Amino acid sequence: MSTKQHEIEKDEARNALEEVLAYHGGDALAAVQTLLEDCRHLRHELVLAEGAMSTGMTRGWRPSLERKDHA
Repeated sequence: MSTKQHEIEKDEARNALEEVLAYHGGDALAAVQTLLEDCRHLRHELVLAEGAMSTGMTRGWRPSLERKDHA
């Protein structure tokens, strides 16, 4: 990844963080709590989707509950 692309992604992440904090009136604890609840909900949805889809539909791909960071 180029330095410029990395800077763009950092700016986008910071903007998203600022939006979340603003939505919660600057309360960081409330923001983290909401994000954790969203994560829990999405993991549950992923488990349901995995159970409903066939391996033929996805050509053998299966979703992962764990994030794989790209370094």
